[in-house]
Amino acid sequence: MGAASSPGTVYCSECGRPTTVEELARFGDTLVCSACKNNYVQKLREGAAPAVVAHYAGFWIRVVAYLIDAIILGTVGGILQVTLIGSLIVIPQPTVGAVPNLGPALGMLGLASLINIAIAACYEGFFVAKLSATPGKLAMGLRVLRPDGSRLDLGRAIGRYFAKMLSAIILCIGFIMVAFDSQKRGLHDMICDTRVVKART
Repeated sequence: MGAASSPGTVYCSECGRPTTVEELARFGDTLVCSACKNNYVQKLREGAAPAVVAHYAGFWIRVVAYLIDAIILGTVGGILQVTLIGSLIVIPQPTVGAVPNLGPALGMLGLASLINIAIAACYEGFFVAKLSATPGKLAMGLRVLRPDGSRLDLGRAIGRYFAKMLSAIILCIGFIMVAFDSQKRGLHDMICDTRVVKART
């Protein structure tokens, strides 16, 4: 079955070439193939192409996507922690006149935290750079893109994860900003110049 007759075939808005949706760059409602992408971006800059109308993802749909990702990460992180460092549950032994040694337990908790951060950064970086969305966002029909509709590179995707940590430590104000910004940006989106858009409208 050829590309033109396959059920998942879509067409470039510029040249009309049939291709799969994964090979197209999305500019709002416009899908452009890789061969036309640079020319289309230049036309946008010059005002020769219609302005991109993006459908930004709001606060609550992003919360649901986050919860899906948290469940996945919690499951994977728990399995890896038990595999790499064993159980963190320490049963205190009865002692008489002795202060329990908390050093090893705190060291293990610190190691577990580092493992969780590494797993989450790799998870977010890989999926956002490769698919423009984590599994949670994919499930909700969302994508993380640059303002011109292009994908994030790996460095920016990982940097966005750490910027989200900043959004969290300031009493989650960085996340709450999504509800009030005209382009539904959190603080981490502003820092990394990204947008979360609805792939399905």
